Amino acid sequence: LTSTVMFPMAEEAIGIAGITVVADRAESTTPIAFTDVDKAEITAGLGSRDIPLVLTNTPSVYSTCQGGGAGDARVNIRGFNQRNVAVMINGVPINDMENGWVYWSNWDGLGDATSSIQVQRGLSAVNLAVPSIGGTMNILTDPTKMAKGLSFKEEFGDAGFLKRTLLVNTGLIDDKYAFSFNVTRKTGNGINDATWTDAWSYYLSSSLNVNENNRLEFYAVGAPQRHGQNLYKQNMAVYDKEYAKDHTEYLTASEDSAYFAKFHEAGMEFNQNWAPVDPSYVGKQWWNGQMHDRYSPNFINSRENFYYKPQLNLNWFTKLNEQLNVYSILYYSGGKGGGTGTYGKVYQKDANGKLGGKDWKYYYGPSPWTYDWNETIAMNSGPEGAYWVNKDSLYKEDRQSLGILRNSRNNQWTIGAITKAKYTISPEIKTSFGLDWRTAEIDHFKEVRDLLGGQYLHCEDNEFDTTEVDYQKKLGDKIEYNFTNTVDWMGGYAQSEYSTGKLTAFGMGGLSTIKYKYTNHFRTAAKYDSTNAPDTLMIGQPNPNSGELTSETDWINGFQVKGGTSYRLSNSFGVFANAGYVSKVPIFDEVISDKDGTKAQDPKNEKFTDIEFGFNFVGLDGLFNFKADVYYTIWKDKAKTMDVEIDTLGNEGLVFISGMDSRHSGFEFEAHFKPIPFIGFDASLSKGDWFYTDNVNAIIKDYSVSGEPFDTINCYVKDLKVGNTPQTQLAFTTSLYPIEGFEASVSVKNYSDFYADWDPFSRTDSTDTKQSWRIPGYSTVDLHFNYKLPGFVKGLELSLFAHVFNLLDAKFIQDATDNSKYNSFSDTHRAADAEVFFGLPRRLNAGVSIKL
Repeated sequence: LTSTVMFPMAEEAIGIAGITVVADRAESTTPIAFTDVDKAEITAGLGSRDIPLVLTNTPSVYSTCQGGGAGDARVNIRGFNQRNVAVMINGVPINDMENGWVYWSNWDGLGDATSSIQVQRGLSAVNLAVPSIGGTMNILTDPTKMAKGLSFKEEFGDAGFLKRTLLVNTGLIDDKYAFSFNVTRKTGNGINDATWTDAWSYYLSSSLNVNENNRLEFYAVGAPQRHGQNLYKQNMAVYDKEYAKDHTEYLTASEDSAYFAKFHEAGMEFNQNWAPVDPSYVGKQWWNGQMHDRYSPNFINSRENFYYKPQLNLNWFTKLNEQLNVYSILYYSGGKGGGTGTYGKVYQKDANGKLGGKDWKYYYGPSPWTYDWNETIAMNSGPEGAYWVNKDSLYKEDRQSLGILRNSRNNQWTIGAITKAKYTISPEIKTSFGLDWRTAEIDHFKEVRDLLGGQYLHCEDNEFDTTEVDYQKKLGDKIEYNFTNTVDWMGGYAQSEYSTGKLTAFGMGGLSTIKYKYTNHFRTAAKYDSTNAPDTLMIGQPNPNSGELTSETDWINGFQVKGGTSYRLSNSFGVFANAGYVSKVPIFDEVISDKDGTKAQDPKNEKFTDIEFGFNFVGLDGLFNFKADVYYTIWKDKAKTMDVEIDTLGNEGLVFISGMDSRHSGFEFEAHFKPIPFIGFDASLSKGDWFYTDNVNAIIKDYSVSGEPFDTINCYVKDLKVGNTPQTQLAFTTSLYPIEGFEASVSVKNYSDFYADWDPFSRTDSTDTKQSWRIPGYSTVDLHFNYKLPGFVKGLELSLFAHVFNLLDAKFIQDATDNSKYNSFSDTHRAADAEVFFGLPRRLNAGVSIKL
């Protein structure tokens, strides 16, 4: 095995673990802060949850299931959300190419195929130009097995949860090739109301040893799924008034009375994104090009996610000579699906049963409100849905839908290639060079999902429609918007490494360039030409072939430089330091408005500077491991786009604001101690200090008039804490191995210094300098069992397992937004002004695994 600073390289193998080379896996000499979570830990602790939830014992990593829907998890590292955390599967970046987000529902079931996860905190050891500012999650799936075998796992849990997993490995055949296949079926009703799941997932891998110098590997992973969502946080009084009474601090007596009159208790399982419907309504729903029956005859979800995004990798590892190895990946990912919502006038019913309609104004009666599908269906199928042509007396028997369910579609494909060459100059000096190319096309549109009792929807959003027939939209027809975004990407890097004796050092630099293009299929460019609209300049260019509105940027460049060194003071003790600077290209939405193609001519890159120091210690013959580090990160020119009214005609323009700076610094520690064979202890601690450093006076530019100054926005954020992640985290796990094959662990986690999420660009009042609401600190306890029965049947391995999450049934808030736009009582940054998601109650996941 030949080691490098940044990658564990298995030159002589090229073999079964070759993918670790291109996945940028750190090792003991790599001068960064990282944590490995191996297959055993994933099996012992995940319990069929979303993958980020197995990382809760990792320093500075905070992950939640948010509203409880399958696949709706989020993860933050060092105070940065998923847009600034690079997620990679088998060496391939999976962050959305438009906005950097990661949708975990696309990878539902991936945990069953994952062999290890490495979390690299900070700028990380990844040399591809990916958004690894807070950190990087490197996910490796199980490589094709050398040993043949068959396994089946049956799981069950609360709320009707059922899951079956089948895994087949052929083993190495003729010393040449091997295959592995994993398929999973998962269903359940969901802990919170109507957060059901209906999902499949699969994983296929194969490998071929062409000869001793060449190896091919193929991976395919996908998760076609549907699930009900709970996307709307609520005021805490909606969930539990007793909890609210204990935590709504600083309310006066009169405020207290008004507060509890405004919010009615609906229970901890309340989900606003569904409502019952009379089963006599048998209208069809449309998604993915076909008509379907809805999930349940007794209710309708206003928010449902349906998506399938398979990823295919073809990897080639080749050894050209003793000095030069080349590793290449060609990959494809194609997503199809979207999420649902309402459109037009849809009746709502408040806590007192009073009706209001969405088409005029939201009804702000006592919260919470829910949709009333029966009233909406009656409206669409009755006299109110009748259509009068041109306001004369001509009456049509057809009933138009005044309110419907719609799909917001996001169909996309991505093709990319990664090539890395590693050249050894001498035993002490090694170099690495790489190229990264990606291109993606994403179609965004809304379509009619459910007409809710009517026969069509009258919609004039498409400017290419000209007749009454064109305006009548039926199931599957596109409405409101329809545009295509294209993202082209090129990147490259060069790296040099020096290692001799106790000292290891590296330096690397990388360049990236990105280009965006926008085509609006509903808007004609001529309508927005300055000759036709003299008050504004043209905000897009016409496509000469179609007349559609288009916008296209020049290539936007970014770069990164990193360096680090580690030194072994002894066989047991080592220290490291690293530093880096990243100039990050803005995401699509910060450059082009997808409303009208307005384009920022000179968008600024966000800049990140990071410095890190740490040490690690291994003692007692490996029984005691200890790692600690400190970090200091400056984030400059945080970007934001806003829509503002730019003239008296109501036209809107894109504004691009930059200049918001923040500082993320902190301390991290983790340790493992196994004093005797049947007991082990793991602990982690992280203490962050994340805040905004300066007030901002940002000039707003209206790019619809050539980027001329339009206004100034003053943001008073100096010394305000970064929200959405606890700044202090502590985890402690005790594991017991009393008899052979039996393992039990108890994990206790505590979170504090937790400020609610907030928008720094909303702080435009110079007197409004109070911190966002500080969420009460909380602790959770999880319990895990696994018992491999001895000598059950020769050649057969039987295991029983169980997970109890939130063992003590603690009641706590895991996500919150300060001064909620929809659920605030008085907008004074108090508990009564926040909207929240509570953590899920005590729940069980258990099952049996059989291996041949």
